Amino acid sequence: MQCFKGLTLKDQRKEIKMSIFSMDIFNQAPTNRVGDIEYGPGHVFPFGATLIGEGVNFSVFSREATACALVLFHHGQREPFLEIPFPESFRIGHVYTMMVYGLNIETTEYGYRIDGPYDPQRGLRFDKTRVLLDPCVRSISGRTVWGVEPDFSDPFPHRGQIIYEDYDWRGDKPLEIPTCDLVIYELHVRSFTQHPSSGVRHRGTFAGLKEKLPYLRALGVNCVELMPIFEFDEFENTREVNGRRLLNYWGYSTVGFLAPKAGYAASARFGMEADELKSMIRCLHENGIQVILDVVFNHTAEGGEGGPVISYKGIDNRTYYLLTPDGGYINYSGCGNTMNCNHPVVRNIVLDCLRYWVAAYHVDGFRFDLASILSRDENGVPMMNPPLVESIANDVILGKSLLIAEAWDAGGLYQVGSFPAYDRWSEWNGMYRDCLRRFIKGGAECLPDLISRIRGSDDLYHRRGPSASINFVTCHDGFTLYDLVSYNEKHNWDNGEDNRDGSNDNSSWNCGAEGDTDDPAINALRLRQMKNLLTVLLTSRGVPMLLSGDEFANSQRGNNNAYCQDNEISWLNWAQLDKHRELYDYVRRLIAFRKAHPVLRAEHYDFSHNGTGYPELSFHGTQAWDFNEHAPGLSFAYMYAEDHSRYGTERDAFIYIAVNAYWEEQRYTLPVLPEGYRWQLAFEAYGLSTEPGGECWREDQTGITLGPRSTAILIARN
Repeated sequence: MQCFKGLTLKDQRKEIKMSIFSMDIFNQAPTNRVGDIEYGPGHVFPFGATLIGEGVNFSVFSREATACALVLFHHGQREPFLEIPFPESFRIGHVYTMMVYGLNIETTEYGYRIDGPYDPQRGLRFDKTRVLLDPCVRSISGRTVWGVEPDFSDPFPHRGQIIYEDYDWRGDKPLEIPTCDLVIYELHVRSFTQHPSSGVRHRGTFAGLKEKLPYLRALGVNCVELMPIFEFDEFENTREVNGRRLLNYWGYSTVGFLAPKAGYAASARFGMEADELKSMIRCLHENGIQVILDVVFNHTAEGGEGGPVISYKGIDNRTYYLLTPDGGYINYSGCGNTMNCNHPVVRNIVLDCLRYWVAAYHVDGFRFDLASILSRDENGVPMMNPPLVESIANDVILGKSLLIAEAWDAGGLYQVGSFPAYDRWSEWNGMYRDCLRRFIKGGAECLPDLISRIRGSDDLYHRRGPSASINFVTCHDGFTLYDLVSYNEKHNWDNGEDNRDGSNDNSSWNCGAEGDTDDPAINALRLRQMKNLLTVLLTSRGVPMLLSGDEFANSQRGNNNAYCQDNEISWLNWAQLDKHRELYDYVRRLIAFRKAHPVLRAEHYDFSHNGTGYPELSFHGTQAWDFNEHAPGLSFAYMYAEDHSRYGTERDAFIYIAVNAYWEEQRYTLPVLPEGYRWQLAFEAYGLSTEPGGECWREDQTGITLGPRSTAILIARN
């Protein structure tokens, strides 16, 4: 060993490497040349195409392939300009890897040609004539501008692109707002601003959503849940119905898990969709609004036996999908295939994807579509301790990310309250939705169950706490809030499936007329019913979620499955905001009221007497303290006692919520308060809503009369 006297520690290490190891191990110098392109051995990790120094590292896994080639295209050209077979020496285990130099990444698209056996009955579907999309690609061309009809004869319609990871976040990071403090707002990026009434410049895009930030901030929501923004093909299963082109509008059919939907970016034609999305997220964060993504890992856009071969089928079919013994596709997703989520390779890809979105895009969390599929093993059997679900829960990068499970799947597995949570997962509480809907329309038998839902579903989440319950009345899947009180039946004829699609069990009530009406009494009742649902939702323990547009009575004309409607059925009509300003103000003030009172957002189930001398949460009949929570009924009340010493508020407060789902008025006797406290009226479904601190003093301190089908919120302070 030579003498290193006078060298810095860094230079000493460099000299040791030079003397012990071959320098090409560290520099990965090119060893081959084709024309102006040089290439050499690459790095196994990360998978995908990654800029490293002056080169691009390509890495792809295929356990059963016999050969692999990198196929390079000039942007938009049908034929490749270069195809480079991976030398056998470039394969490490089951990973083909190569470093390529001299590429103009702004004009280059790429894919892989994978060779191997073709035997569908054994689940092997290799075909070296196809060019396949990289499963770990970070940008995809082919659907750059939304709705532009593609060349359906193109054998390689979805192509990989290489992006710079150089966005300046200006100090931004995920917000890490406590889950209990969230008010989630579910929206579809395109629907939110595509209607001309939205008033934004870049309609239907990430940039357009960013333009609506003042609205979101004024409404008071602090978390947006974006319906799928991973790259998908809007022309999947496209068809004409009644002169309209129907599309794969919602996007629950992923093409690439690490690539943002280019068609949602105003700048995608310039290859800037990643930066546009990051800019939107940064601006939302600057306004105190978290971003969670609705992610679909349960299936892909390749469908079943008759579906297209885009990526996974041709790269390693038996690894990526659950298959029957004869090579068919098991379909727990209802979409033709099911991802083999707990296979070690697939599991790691899902984890890498989630880590990438948190690290590279600063997203705050994820809602997992049909998450029960994530708990199935390679034979489709549900597991007590599914490795993927556990790994996500305990991952160090995802340690502060919000994790929400849609705890059921299309194969009949229903896990609401029993999803394997590892003290990390929350759930869409479908029981909350169903129970509250049925009660408000007159389901007296639902009252005992509703009491548990208002308490934070302590019967379901007693070990996890109320924040495990994502409470909602409506979501993208089903009726909007206005349609819930305006239609008895679904009206999905525009979908071209003879009204067979969509749920038949909606627990809806049209209040006396099917659809829009000029009857003032019916419209007044509908407004009260919407307020009733929202009042209970925003005063329940747990995390409330609103569907975008519900705050101003957005309608889908009775369509409860608008997955294919890229038109006025799905687009939010912002003209309705002025028409339904009373409802909007009611919702905005309810959100502000919830934020002002931490007792509504508590993370525990301790309802014992606190420093106020009262139980923290108590339930009442029309007579104070007289209530049988196990008996059916249509009129009840609940009261929170907010202890200032526990919650850090300036003073104690009592919040009394009266609910009358009966068709006649009811008189409620109010609880007697400590000396010096007086009841004030904050909200009343017949027309009153106040800003926090602006509540109305009441002459009558003994009781309140609620009209038919209405709610009220009273507050008392010293």
